[in-house]
Amino acid sequence: MDQNPEGVSESAARAARDVRVLFSRLRRRLREVAGGDGLTPSQVSALTLVAKGGAATASALASAEGVRPQSMAATLAVLEQHGLIRRSPDPDDGRRQLVTLTDAGRERVEGDRQARQEWLARALEDRYTEDERRTVLEALSLLERLTQP
Repeated sequence: MDQNPEGVSESAARAARDVRVLFSRLRRRLREVAGGDGLTPSQVSALTLVAKGGAATASALASAEGVRPQSMAATLAVLEQHGLIRRSPDPDDGRRQLVTLTDAGRERVEGDRQARQEWLARALEDRYTEDERRTVLEALSLLERLTQP
């Protein structure tokens, strides 16, 4: 069993482990719900990154994802083959290309987001009582503090 960091109570250490495990499981389940259409998690991640950040170079995407540029190039090639992204010359530097989403790419990202939202809302509706959903909302409010500086 993991040892607690110095000065950390058993309850805090257990809560940290349980939250991490739960969020990992939930993240995996949400990925499953979104489908995949044959895309790998890294391809979906890159597609989502372009959707959130807008036009970017392959090297900027590689840096943001923490992968080698060659790995990102392979990922982008698959996304381009699927018609989800396009590459166009960077107006500021013709040697570089900017990656943007196609209409199909935007539809894919939005469809995945919608599928995840619908599954989660339905699961909360079906598996929890109204009182339990209120408890979940209260717990989320408490967990929100973890995101604050």
